[in-house]
Amino acid sequence: DGHEGRGAYSSAKSAMIAQSKVLSRELGKYNIRVNAIAPGLINTSMMKENIPNEIVKDFTSRISLGRVGNPEEIANVVLFLSSELSSYVTGQVIRADGGI
Repeated sequence: DGHEGRGAYSSAKSAMIAQSKVLSRELGKYNIRVNAIAPGLINTSMMKENIPNEIVKDFTSRISLGRVGNPEEIANVVLFLSSELSSYVTGQVIRADGGI
């Protein structure tokens, strides 16, 4: 992050990451896992309403997979973290960003 005009957004995002790490420490003894998901550019109404197409195209050209993500792809990360497949994953930030 760290983009001009995004101070409040970046601060809130950093706070959420820090809080998830603290909670993972506090709640781990109860076998409660806490993780954060850091999505990249995702094809949502928020993206469409707030980011001009030319900026989306420019940004997409810098993503390793060369495309914007879909909400279902983020849901798949949530599904993984909600399952026993991630039973030893806590205090992590999972980036689902196509390789930004």
